[in-house]
Amino acid sequence: MVRPKEFDERVALAAAMQVFWEKGYEATSISDLTQRMNIQRPSLYATFGGKKELFEAALKAYAQSSLAYVESQLRSDTSVKASLLAYFQGLIHGAGGSNPDFGCLCVNTMVELAPHDPVFADITSDFQIRLTELFQRTIDHGMQSGELSKQLNAASIARILTLTAIGLSVTMKMKPDPSRVEQVAEEILTLLE
Repeated sequence: MVRPKEFDERVALAAAMQVFWEKGYEATSISDLTQRMNIQRPSLYATFGGKKELFEAALKAYAQSSLAYVESQLRSDTSVKASLLAYFQGLIHGAGGSNPDFGCLCVNTMVELAPHDPVFADITSDFQIRLTELFQRTIDHGMQSGELSKQLNAASIARILTLTAIGLSVTMKMKPDPSRVEQVAEEILTLLE
């Protein structure tokens, strides 16, 4: 007879995601994971597979949650400029329970694992594509509402915003002098003029 699981998989996965986000994939041990997930090694392996499979599941969950949060944030204000400003300020100061010192788990994975592992390259590439689509829809909305000029190239600006968000996320992990980044959010909006 199979024993029923004595833990909530979603809670355990969220705990694993937090450990990977704080420490990175390579620096995270199985002991770190089982301790934070509050499960035993056999349960981890039986439920999630190995460390790589657990990380893949955690990264996919993070990407989905992060994109849903960004979409919600970009729709939170009637002004496209105000919502984009809030988004980029959130990258600088932390928003939605995030810690700028940890960066973005997807961006961290782009740097740490994606160059060497096609599975993680695909996940992080998809994340970038979907983030760019969110930015483009937001800019298109601003153009349709009349807030933004109809002469803007929404696709091009969306790609620039995605790369800027990635770069800013990496920069914030380095704990820069606040004077170097405080005005960045406003400066980014000059792309929309």
